Amino acid sequence: MHVFITHRWLHVALFGLLLALMPLVASSRYYLNLLIFIGIHTLLALGLNLLMGYAGQISLGHAAFFGIGAYTSGILTATYHLSPWLAMAAAVLLTTVVALLVGIPTLKLTGYYLAMATLGFGIIVNICLRELTWLTGGPSGLVGIPPLGLGGVTFDEPRHAYYLIWGVTLGALAVSLNLVDSRVGRALRAIHDSETAARASGVDTARLKIRVFVVSAIYASLAGSLYAHFVTFISPSSFGFMFSIRLVTMVVVGGMASIWGAIFGAATITALPEFLAVFHDYDILIFGLILMVVMIFLPQGLTRGGLDLVDQWKLHRRGIPAARI
Repeated sequence: MHVFITHRWLHVALFGLLLALMPLVASSRYYLNLLIFIGIHTLLALGLNLLMGYAGQISLGHAAFFGIGAYTSGILTATYHLSPWLAMAAAVLLTTVVALLVGIPTLKLTGYYLAMATLGFGIIVNICLRELTWLTGGPSGLVGIPPLGLGGVTFDEPRHAYYLIWGVTLGALAVSLNLVDSRVGRALRAIHDSETAARASGVDTARLKIRVFVVSAIYASLAGSLYAHFVTFISPSSFGFMFSIRLVTMVVVGGMASIWGAIFGAATITALPEFLAVFHDYDILIFGLILMVVMIFLPQGLTRGGLDLVDQWKLHRRGIPAARI
């Protein structure tokens, strides 16, 4: 167990070192911005993976929590001139309350009913962002959001923003790894496999589902605040139903119940459309085709599926038949 924990933190440290060196390789503003958005989407995917991949609870309205975090920070700073850091804390607090109010009734549902309930919540939030023009700016969006700053450093320059956003994401990664390898993580897996069996084993399934739902929402709120203070302009179109579907795709493509898979999924779904832009009118077609190929040949996601392919290749080189894998 001690060796496993040591390896886990070694992997986190190596990943942190890779992140620290990345700006030296990708020094252009375009690639830094792309890496920043990958970091924000990774933070979102980490939270959603805890909810979907480990607890087995479907959410099609996670963009709503992303929007609540962004708009709370944006409104409190741009309109009421509150400190951005205090605004982020207020956004987390508001998101926690909303997640509790939404999670307590909806998490009593299962399957398609839960998916529809979270979808309805996401649509309601998006409508509010569009219609409350006096508060949110409506379809035109909210402007004048100040960047985050600490001491004499302002995080409006991509390199500074990169280290801040990935620093928060790395912290969320460490928390997530600790969570899934704890007693709580084992209980979440039990709920995913069979909620009835988990309840019979003494797991307080109702309370645990609400807790992981709130944690997932807090991750989304932090991502929303970081997004708002980086781009300094937000509009309801960034927090709609299609973005929720995109988040679900990140989790599924990266690998359900895989913390590292959330990172690969977020990076793939964020970066792939950028590289496919050269195909102009055919980029959506090619993007869909790639997703189909991944889901058909790597149904467990890029992370687990890739590792399985490597294991099969190693066994094949040793002359072990596929039937014995």
